[in-house]
Amino acid sequence: MSKSAIDFASTPVPSIYGINSFNDSVMRERLPKGIYRELKRVQQGETELTLEVAEVVAAAMRDWAIERGATHFTHWFQPLTGLTAEKHDSFISPTADGRVIMEFSGKELIKGEPDASSFPSGGLRSTFEARGYTAWDVNTPAFLKEDQTGVTLYIPTAFVSYTGEALDKKVPLLRSMEALNKQALRVLRALGNTSSKRVIPTLGPEQEYFLVEKALFDKRLDLMLTGRTLFGAMPPKGQEMEDHYFGYIKERIADFMRELNYELWKLGISAKTQHNEVAPNQFELATIFTASSVACDWNQLVMETMKRVASRHGLAALLHEKPFAGVNGSGKHNNWSIGTDDGINLLDPGDSPHQNAQFLLFCMAVLKAVDTYAALLRMSCANSGNDHRLGANEAPPAIVSVFLGDSLTEILEKLASGKPVEARNGGNLEIGVTTLPRLPKDLTDRNRTSPFAFTGNKFEFRMVPSSESVAGPNVVLNTAVAEVLSQFAERLESATDPTREVEKIVKETYQAHKRIVFNGNNYAPEWIKEAEKRGLPNIPNTVEALTEIVKPYCIDLFVKHKVFTKQELESRYTIYLERYIKQINIEARTMINMVNKQIYPAVLSFIKDTADTISQLKNISASYPLGVHEAFLKTLVEEAAALKEKTHELESLVEEGGEHDSDILSHARFMRNKVFAAMGEVRKHADKLETMVSKDRWPFPSYADLLFRL
Repeated sequence: MSKSAIDFASTPVPSIYGINSFNDSVMRERLPKGIYRELKRVQQGETELTLEVAEVVAAAMRDWAIERGATHFTHWFQPLTGLTAEKHDSFISPTADGRVIMEFSGKELIKGEPDASSFPSGGLRSTFEARGYTAWDVNTPAFLKEDQTGVTLYIPTAFVSYTGEALDKKVPLLRSMEALNKQALRVLRALGNTSSKRVIPTLGPEQEYFLVEKALFDKRLDLMLTGRTLFGAMPPKGQEMEDHYFGYIKERIADFMRELNYELWKLGISAKTQHNEVAPNQFELATIFTASSVACDWNQLVMETMKRVASRHGLAALLHEKPFAGVNGSGKHNNWSIGTDDGINLLDPGDSPHQNAQFLLFCMAVLKAVDTYAALLRMSCANSGNDHRLGANEAPPAIVSVFLGDSLTEILEKLASGKPVEARNGGNLEIGVTTLPRLPKDLTDRNRTSPFAFTGNKFEFRMVPSSESVAGPNVVLNTAVAEVLSQFAERLESATDPTREVEKIVKETYQAHKRIVFNGNNYAPEWIKEAEKRGLPNIPNTVEALTEIVKPYCIDLFVKHKVFTKQELESRYTIYLERYIKQINIEARTMINMVNKQIYPAVLSFIKDTADTISQLKNISASYPLGVHEAFLKTLVEEAAALKEKTHELESLVEEGGEHDSDILSHARFMRNKVFAAMGEVRKHADKLETMVSKDRWPFPSYADLLFRL
């Protein structure tokens, strides 16, 4: 069980919330007023950070961290591995008399220089070109991490190459946020808003995960090396009784969740909601909305903290999209909205004519962006784990569509066709002249089958994979919406009557892009046929989705808005395909290892004992009816032979895969179409054998053990 230093019973949450975060409250208390005001201007994008300001902030940050027990600091960044990275340096600085002083300069705060050579760069950097720079992201608070090794100051940073290319997830996300800010402000100015200074995409991700016994996890090579079970026959009971969803949270799990919450709250991360999910031992945690870049950092910390706290409780947290076949996998619901620095939610229906016009305009910008760049949004959610999940009647299909709800759809349909829409005052709706029928906060029902659903004042993008950074999907979403807003801004800025132009834009946009709207059951087979008729893309797997990155329309979009250069996009295409190849290769080799060293020997031993037992039965009585036993033995032998044969075929394919190294796309397609398919054949026979071999002889924990032992 946990050895947490917190006495949960006697520690009020307000007394510990944010104690490990160098947040606005701490800065306001510790910084001189002039420096604090200057730093706020930097955070708001009004000016650049100077070394003079950084020196004062660094000194205050150092003192605060040392008071809390810190001896080291690190620039914390998010390279293209999909994980986080850190290099720790101590605060000590030797003096001439053999002593040390604790120092931390403005230069050390602003910039670090980790070795960049071994991080994936997709050709942006040669191996011998090791230099990379981390740059302080002033908008995410620095924080302290406490563990058994001590306390360390973490400084969230961006990571770039010596020549300025983005080598991480953070830099493109910040660029996309700035692109959206720029174009949204153009629209607001054209609508007469002169008070809002910034537009900020906000995010509240929901994180799904599984918990299993750590002792059982350690006995499964597949879980340890790949994050998912490569073998496993379904137990008699799975999730079909639907008794886990929102059910009673067992005490052991509640104890884990309580410590997880406290650890996150200490960091200033607003963990809000927790509950049982659909599958056995599956759970969800949601955080409160904040700026997208901060939410991205926080979600990385949520995942890391889950794993660390789970270990203290004798558990293992599984973040893979599909750790268990036959039950629901995990996703990350990306609740996205856009708001201004003075508190206006641009996706919130209002009461005034102006607010309604603004809401409909921004809503249509999202609709057009999703339709136009649906394939890119699908690409942003592509990884080998999500291939097991999307379209499996537990998650959205691989077809991107938008759910608006019946009320909003009906209003838009009438507006687009020129039919009257009754307003609250009894007249007919004209955008900007009268008001919409009152639209409540819960304007729509919640369609959990939709990939992209409007939920009252935000959109929920449900395709995002559970194990990945939320940066990628939000980079695409921010940039796509920025592009559409730039088109709207051009029309509004040149219009003699912006109000009437808004009405035209809303009508024309909905009419042109309503094909993406689908309020029904996205799991229904009929929808696949209907989506094809509508011309919506259906990209079935990661490899084909990743090809979107280097298509001209994608390059044009990101280069125009200065989110990626062409070279940065090409590098990510290479990195993500390489990652897919490596992941499938690891899974295949792990599968081969488990068959040859665990399953096959165990099955042969069981076959021998079964044959010996049948032989002994024959000796007892020649007239004993042995047909059913011999049939069972025959099936065992046949399945064992098929398992060995299919494993040998898989081995050959894995070796053959190396012959495709010269063409990365060809190699990735080979791994998907040949190796991955062959893995399914191996598993089919292994899982059949698991149902036949006695439990005490099966070489690793079963699904029943993993899913029902907590």
